[in-house]
Amino acid sequence: MAAYTEILIEQGATFSTTVNVEDAAGSAINLYSYTASSRMSKSYYSTSNTIITSTITGNANGEITLSMTAANTANLTPGRSVFDLLINNTSTGIKTRVIEGIIIVSPGVTK
Repeated sequence: MAAYTEILIEQGATFSTTVNVEDAAGSAINLYSYTASSRMSKSYYSTSNTIITSTITGNANGEITLSMTAANTANLTPGRSVFDLLINNTSTGIKTRVIEGIIIVSPGVTK
């Protein structure tokens, strides 16, 4: 079952956060031979979504960095959105949702 979290993204600012993927016992999952992907959308039923860059930054310790450029966050609509993060084992083809939740985009004033 995916972990649940809330993330704050400031509109117009560079965004970056790190996620550590662990098994049920709390041990880091080795992400060698995995890829990661993440998207956000205004609702689970929206037909459009925004890609969140997902980079495996630590294979052995299960570390994934989620990020967006300032130019990308400037285009986000303020308010609440849903998101998730999937990992794909490229050896077996098994995809696992490791985190899901709410993203709150706070509006910016300075452009």
